[in-house]
Amino acid sequence: MKRIFLGAGTLLAVLIGVWFFIPAHAALKPGDKAPEFTAQASLGGKVFTFSLADALKRGPVVLYFYPAAFTKGCTIEAHDFAEAIERYHALGATVIGVSHDDIATLKRFSVSECRSKFPVAADTDGQIMKSYHAVLPMQTKYANRVSYVITPDDRVLYEYSSLNPDQHVANTLTALQKWHATQKAGGAQ
Repeated sequence: MKRIFLGAGTLLAVLIGVWFFIPAHAALKPGDKAPEFTAQASLGGKVFTFSLADALKRGPVVLYFYPAAFTKGCTIEAHDFAEAIERYHALGATVIGVSHDDIATLKRFSVSECRSKFPVAADTDGQIMKSYHAVLPMQTKYANRVSYVITPDDRVLYEYSSLNPDQHVANTLTALQKWHATQKAGGAQ
């Protein structure tokens, strides 16, 4: 009996582990129009209304979705974005994180984990997640870990989906650098 129980537990752990590292696929692809949104957000513990349209007037936007503030992977990802924020700014980009968390939670998260470097927005009703097809399968209250790069013409330049937080910053920076190079060279995109 003990052997069967351990076998079932091991199988469950493997399945969960495999599910964690299988990349989810966001429905919005390069070239798609990015859905407009406004949301309550916090930067350095201060609440304001974030508007995607307003941010895009200043340059490209890196919009990243994450499951929940203060969880291990989301904390790692927030730290990574905070450490890279000057590189995003050098490319003229704004970074915004979005989760289902309420604004009170995000006020704390924006200070401690985002290090007051970039805002995080509250999507408590899940409408932004749904419009970006960034809902976590089987746990629809939560966002999937999806990162988008959106150009000032309201188009998705790049999307990356993986519950593993490790490559979101590197991949979005690479996409922005390539886009920025084409802009400097006079290319259209």
